[in-house]
Amino acid sequence: MSTLARIPRLHIEARLEAGDTIHPDKGQCHYLCHVMRLGEGGRARLFNSRDGEWLCRIVKSGKKCALTCEKRLAAPLPPPDIDYVFAPLKHARLDYMAQKATEMGARRLRPVFTDHTVPKRVNTERLRANAIEAAEQCNLVFVPEVLEPVQLDRLLEDWPQERRIIHCDESAEMANPVKALREVPEGPLAVLIGPEGGFSDRERKLLHALPFVHRISLGPRIMRADTAAVAALAIVQAVLGDWK
Repeated sequence: MSTLARIPRLHIEARLEAGDTIHPDKGQCHYLCHVMRLGEGGRARLFNSRDGEWLCRIVKSGKKCALTCEKRLAAPLPPPDIDYVFAPLKHARLDYMAQKATEMGARRLRPVFTDHTVPKRVNTERLRANAIEAAEQCNLVFVPEVLEPVQLDRLLEDWPQERRIIHCDESAEMANPVKALREVPEGPLAVLIGPEGGFSDRERKLLHALPFVHRISLGPRIMRADTAAVAALAIVQAVLGDWK
């Protein structure tokens, strides 16, 4: 492991520029000064989606610690323009889904309520916290935007038609998802994963009638929604994203 990789890494909203003094929140100060046992002169890596990643030095330790930005290590690096649109799951599986979608390179997380969605509320702050944690651990210089949940019908009414929706549908006529994706025009995308009980017949008819929706199969096995998320994002990134 490189020396740089051993330096603690945190996401922070504050502006990061050479010479700026950064004041992390109480939890971040506790992590740096008590969990990692860093004192004055210790180093940390701070990043956000706007200013990139910076090597910073602790100039004040304790509950109200402060750091000074010294050197930019990496510019912001947004992933391909792919939204991840999903029906919310229960807490533990939703946490997993947010983390994995971040790691797989989703640029936005968009929860939608469907006819068969079980959870009636979504804690978007918790979603964002999981996305931040994944970005911190995986050296991403980007954190996906987390949007407020909407009903599927409302989402589709306002949908920009230039953003193609990849609808993961076990009943898709073409069994080979790679072949199906190669027929999708280049441009912004979204991957749509349904609820645990699947989409209703009404929702399927609505989706099938839209010209910007492309149905793909995820193979011969039935997957849980959180597993389907990883499988779908992986194959979309491989065919249309930045894994090519």
